[in-house]
Amino acid sequence: MQQTMSRCRILPLSIFLCFVSLFFCTESFTHQNGVVPSFDPSYSSPLLVKKDQRTSVVATEFGNISAVQIGDGYHIQFITLEPNALLLPLLLHSDMVFFVHTGTGILNWIDEESERKLELRRGDVFRLRSGTVFYVHSNEKLRVYAIFNVGKCLNDPCLGAYSSVRDLLLGFDDRTLRSAFAVPEDILRKIRDATKPPLIVNALPRNRTQGLEEDKWQSRLVRLFVSVEDVTDHLAMKPIVDTNKKKSRTFNVFEEDPDFENNNGRSIVVDEKDLDALKGSRFGVFMVNLTKGSMIGPHWNPSACEISIVLEGEGMVRVVNQQSLSSCKNDRKSESFMVEEGDVFVVPKFHPMAQMSFENSSFVFMGFSTSAKTNHPQFLVGQSSVLKVLDRDVVAVSFNLSNETIKGLLKAQKESVIFECASCAEGELSKLMREIEERKRREEEEIERRRKEEEEARKREEAKKREEEEAKRREEEKRRREEEETERKKREEEEARKREEERKREEEEAKRREEERKKREEEAEQARKREEEREKEEEMAKKREEERQRKEREEVERKRREVQERKRREEEARKREEERKREEEMAKRREQERQRKEREEVERKRREEQERKRREEEARKREEERKREEEMAKRREQERQRKEREEVERKIREEQERKREEEMAKRREQERQKKEREEMERKKREEEARKREEEMAKIREEERRRKEREDVERKRREEEAMRREEERKREEEAAKRAEEERRKKEEEEEKRRWPPQPKPPEEI
Repeated sequence: MQQTMSRCRILPLSIFLCFVSLFFCTESFTHQNGVVPSFDPSYSSPLLVKKDQRTSVVATEFGNISAVQIGDGYHIQFITLEPNALLLPLLLHSDMVFFVHTGTGILNWIDEESERKLELRRGDVFRLRSGTVFYVHSNEKLRVYAIFNVGKCLNDPCLGAYSSVRDLLLGFDDRTLRSAFAVPEDILRKIRDATKPPLIVNALPRNRTQGLEEDKWQSRLVRLFVSVEDVTDHLAMKPIVDTNKKKSRTFNVFEEDPDFENNNGRSIVVDEKDLDALKGSRFGVFMVNLTKGSMIGPHWNPSACEISIVLEGEGMVRVVNQQSLSSCKNDRKSESFMVEEGDVFVVPKFHPMAQMSFENSSFVFMGFSTSAKTNHPQFLVGQSSVLKVLDRDVVAVSFNLSNETIKGLLKAQKESVIFECASCAEGELSKLMREIEERKRREEEEIERRRKEEEEARKREEAKKREEEEAKRREEEKRRREEEETERKKREEEEARKREEERKREEEEAKRREEERKKREEEAEQARKREEEREKEEEMAKKREEERQRKEREEVERKRREVQERKRREEEARKREEERKREEEMAKRREQERQRKEREEVERKRREEQERKRREEEARKREEERKREEEMAKRREQERQRKEREEVERKIREEQERKREEEMAKRREQERQKKEREEMERKKREEEARKREEEMAKIREEERRRKEREDVERKRREEEAMRREEERKREEEAAKRAEEERRKKEEEEEKRRWPPQPKPPEEI
């Protein structure tokens, strides 16, 4: 039982804490930090659509239609018809609930039973069902605000709120239409070729005496959806005859008694109990008129979302977001924005709100609630506050206050629903402007900080680039020196190779001369000795060749000593050659026999050498042929790559040309948008300057009043001081008189006691 009682006490306490959070988040207007006004160009509230943000649907000289999309399901259209204009027949794809803001006109539509007509006046509320075909003719300038429940489209592309009857008919082919209407082919060709009229046209009177064939098929086309007599009657300005007053009755918000009214304003709600046409609909209609310096108390709607349109004046709207229910210290606990005539603002259900009017003008707005059933707003303050329903002890514990304080809090406000709130909207706007300036200042500081960081980063990047360039320069210098060193080494090696080849040629020349000499000394003696000498020479040549190869290997390591080494080798070769010549001269006699054998050997080697050279020549020719083929293939490949590069370059040039054209178009569009933004910014600055001047005038007026109050208070204090001074003087005079009377009485008493009594002796 105790647990049950505990749960019963905890549940209302938790509900109350939510209400209290909502109340304080809404009432503490002087301590809002997370509010961004909607008229700041850099801020876009999801709950507000400004008048200039509407989407244009139709615009002609006879009228226009603009639209606002609310989420995925609701679509609002603002229909304006100039005097004697006609909105052509439309087929509704969803329910349409509308409110007549200004003007008069005639509404014609058809339902399951028959055609209907309705005279529209300022303040009328009515509903047309999905699937209805209707058209409107204006007498005076007519402005109608309508809401459609389009939902999420099931087809692609979406159908939208309605379709033109003409477009529906012309969607069929000629054969189908000719069979359906029984008209000649030339008639259908005329309607196909005719220019499509705009959705809103001028309603000029028609000539009823025409008897052409075209009138017949036009009558048949129109009769499918509306009675042709209705159209001609409206165009001819015939009076309206209401055949079914009950089903064609509208609800006029200006002719009916308001649901609530006091000195601060009035409000009225239209639901299915007030208007039969709203039965089965998802929308209701309401209108609120706040007098100067008043406010609708903080409240929320438990069963409907409100979509409001400002009809007259300006005002401030405060909406508490749901994420603020847990704590009032949330940075985005509420949104506050200023609205003016033509703006649309939305308040979801369960979101507490408060609307305030300025002291210099009233604030009138109407709207659509997303429920046609009776909605019971829950107010947080006033005589109808939900806080009064809760147990006062629970409320006191929740606020951590005494019962007497809570009692004074709840009984202080004697009004309900709409309260007097002098300068609330002005104070709210002033705070919002200060917050805007503070936010702009923070943004400028942030921009300056980022600029400094970017400047420092740029400097660091430049220093880094300089270091990289210096390192790159050093690397290039190093690479250049290495290349020069490599080139020098190559030149030295090439010179060494050339010197070696020269030396070989000289040796071959010497050998050839030696052979000639040997041939001339063919008859010389001592062939054996010459053979031995030749062998020795070959051994020496082999050694010299080995020595040369060794020296070539050492050439890379000993480049500085190359010239000296070469001279030394040449000197040694010269000496060896001289020694050899001396030995040959001495061995001529022994050489004859050896030379014969040597000639045979030389002849054999010569033949072998010739065969080897022939084979090398053939191999060289084959290699040259292969190189020529490779060169041809390489040239063909280069030609193909060249063509591919030219094709790629051509495509790149075309792409660059296209991008330049797109960039030019983009720059022109940006320039146009920039001019529009500058014009809007200029208008907003002028408006803000005007508001600031008004605010300064109000501040000066308040300062003047404050000084007057201070003068009055000062005079009152001076009079009070003078009064107290006079009272003090009177008291002093009374005291003096009392003292004189006391002295007189003592003197009389002293006289009566004569002679005087002796004084007692003083104690020592």
